[in-house]
Amino acid sequence: MTDNDIIKLFWDRNEQAISRTEEKYHNYLYKISVNILYDEQDVRECLNDTYLLVWNSIPPNSPKAFKAYIGKIIRNISLNKLKSERTKKRGGGQVKDVLCELEECVSTAFDVEDSINEKELTALIEKFLRSQPKQKRNLFVKRYWYMNSIKKISLEFNMSEAKVTTILCRMRKDLKIILETEGFNL
Repeated sequence: MTDNDIIKLFWDRNEQAISRTEEKYHNYLYKISVNILYDEQDVRECLNDTYLLVWNSIPPNSPKAFKAYIGKIIRNISLNKLKSERTKKRGGGQVKDVLCELEECVSTAFDVEDSINEKELTALIEKFLRSQPKQKRNLFVKRYWYMNSIKKISLEFNMSEAKVTTILCRMRKDLKIILETEGFNL
């Protein structure tokens, strides 16, 4: 079943929309959430919350990239869950590490919720990533979108952890320069 078919089921308010979404994207959504929370019960809760939020948001929304749409939803739900739990044990410190690394590029004073700045920031990051070789782009996305550990990334790309860390550090520095050049106060 295509994404457009699934979206049509949501628009028709057909409850099969949820089961079709789960059949097609359960593993993808699970991976995103478990990389943030590392807790099976919390991940199951986030999956259920994701399906409910998608049900409630389509309609009126009609996402052009359904996979990215639901991926963003579960990522935000999982991050909010992690934040509400306020515990260092969750995520093995992984999320905290990732967010600290990104603070080098975007300060905590920057209000990402501001929709205009968010769109501009997103466009700049997308432009930056498109300018990178595929492997570097994939390393960046694995680390900062999927929140994979350095160890996991190094195994997947058959690189040393030091090399992965170095590449990501250089990419963050390059991204910071671009953001500063474009007027983002860091």
